[in-house]
Amino acid sequence: MYQKMFLFICLSFALSCVLFIVSLLLASHDPYYEKMTAYECGFEPFQDARNKVDIRFYIVAILFIIFDIEVAFLMPWLVNFVYLGTQTFWLMIFFLAILALGFAYEIVKGALDW
Repeated sequence: MYQKMFLFICLSFALSCVLFIVSLLLASHDPYYEKMTAYECGFEPFQDARNKVDIRFYIVAILFIIFDIEVAFLMPWLVNFVYLGTQTFWLMIFFLAILALGFAYEIVKGALDW
């Protein structure tokens, strides 16, 4: 039953490896200063382009991913809302309450304060 899927995964992996090796062999390797510097709209870089990023950006990104996944969980429920029973309704209300509590916790802890 899963033989075709396994074969597809193996062939995809093999093709990826072959293309990677071919690109390593055929690509020109000519690093020099101009190529190694950061590109800033044609100007010389004003400072090092590898600055540290504030941790708050990562926190916002993680929160976005979490809530995006939660919306993905809600979509099938919303599509089949008419056909589901009351038990599923209360289960999803419980799920939404947990989401609301998590969001309130993030606000109280100041994760979204700048």
